[in-house]
Amino acid sequence: MRSSLIIIGFFASGVVLGLSGKLPNGFDFDKFGSYALYLLMFLAGLSIGSDKNSWSVLATHNYKIIWVPVTIIIGTLTGSALVSLILPSLTMKESMAVGAGFGYYSLSSVFITQLHSHSLGVTALLSNIFREVFTLLATPILVSYFGNLAGIASGGATAMDTTLPVISKYSGKSYAIIAVFSGIVLTILVPFLVTFILS
Repeated sequence: MRSSLIIIGFFASGVVLGLSGKLPNGFDFDKFGSYALYLLMFLAGLSIGSDKNSWSVLATHNYKIIWVPVTIIIGTLTGSALVSLILPSLTMKESMAVGAGFGYYSLSSVFITQLHSHSLGVTALLSNIFREVFTLLATPILVSYFGNLAGIASGGATAMDTTLPVISKYSGKSYAIIAVFSGIVLTILVPFLVTFILS
C-alpha cells in the first residue's frame, strides 16, 4: 500500500509541475521518459541476473509457461467483449480491439486509429494507459489476493518493461522471467490481433 501511495504521489507531482508551466520550453518528455525506462529496465535486469534462482523457474514450468500469455489473451478478450454489453456506444468488435492492445497503448492506438477511427484510437490509448497505471498501483494487492501471476496478467504487454520492476518486487525475481516472456509474446501479437479483429 505504501509503495502504491508513493507512485501516486510522484505521478501527482508530475501533473502539478506540468500544469504549472515552469518547465523549460522545448523540454522533450518522450526522450526523457525513454531514458528513465531504459534505466528501469537496466536495474530490473541487474536484479534478475544477480539472483541465481531466477532462471530455475523456466526449468520448473518448461512448456507450461506458454499458458501465461494464452490465458491473458483469453481473459482480456472475454472481458472486453463483456464490457461492450454495458457500453452501448461500443460494438463487441470495437471493445475487443481496444482490449487487444494488452496495455501497449502507443502501438495499439495507432493501429486502431488507422484501421477504424480517431475516437476509437483515443479510447484504446486511454484504456491501455489505465491498464498500465492500474498494474503499477495495484500489483501489491493483486499478488496478495490472487497469487504471483496476477501482476503479470494485469500488466499484459507492459509486463516486459514498464511494470516489470513492480512485478519483480512483489511476485519475486523468478516470476520476472515469466513476465518478460509473456510481455514479449503479447507485444508481438498486438498488431496481428488488432488487425484481425477490425478486419
